[in-house]
Amino acid sequence: MTQQETSDTTAVTDIANQNNDQAQGTEKTYSQREVDDMIARMKNTVVKRALKPYEDLGDPDSIRQVLTEHERKQQELAVNRGEFDKILKDTVSKKEAEIQKRDIIIREFRVEQPLINIAAQYRSVNPEQVKQLLKPNLRLNEDGEVEVLDAKTGSVRYDDTGIPLSVDKYVKEFLDSNPHFVSATPATTNTQGNVNKMANTQVDLKNLDMTRADHRKIYADARRNGKI
Repeated sequence: MTQQETSDTTAVTDIANQNNDQAQGTEKTYSQREVDDMIARMKNTVVKRALKPYEDLGDPDSIRQVLTEHERKQQELAVNRGEFDKILKDTVSKKEAEIQKRDIIIREFRVEQPLINIAAQYRSVNPEQVKQLLKPNLRLNEDGEVEVLDAKTGSVRYDDTGIPLSVDKYVKEFLDSNPHFVSATPATTNTQGNVNKMANTQVDLKNLDMTRADHRKIYADARRNGKI
């Protein structure tokens, strides 16, 4: 018989003897130590019986240690995963900002500046305003080419020959339909001479009158040639 079985038998025997004494009317007095010993044996018996199905897993302290270590590792993984997600999010945000900045530069070069130049070429009194009005209907396609869109349908517009409408024709069409955007004063011989003279020198913006089509052309040419 094992020590455990002996302890269990002793505890059960003590309880059985106590019950027999009570049944026979025999009054027996136990000391505090005897009572404590019996309670301790009973507690030990109950605990071991409860843990018996889990003996293969190890003692309770070992199991508790394993669970604690598992929880700690899970917390570390959560923290590391959170840091990785933050780094990934920051990287994506920076990349998107770079793409957006690049797109703005490309659109400025391919869409907005040509609108100003063409509007000035057709003697618009305010090329900047024309640009603001027309640029929502322009887009860059996948090949980087500028397309004119129908304001109502959003589809690409085509001219009478069946090819995509050019920005030049689009601006001229708009100015022809809105003559109040066009200057009524043609350039004279004197003003043309002054234009040529100013175009060949470094341009001072203070000397330009942007209400004049010829001065707006000087401004556009100067920007294109790096004189501003």
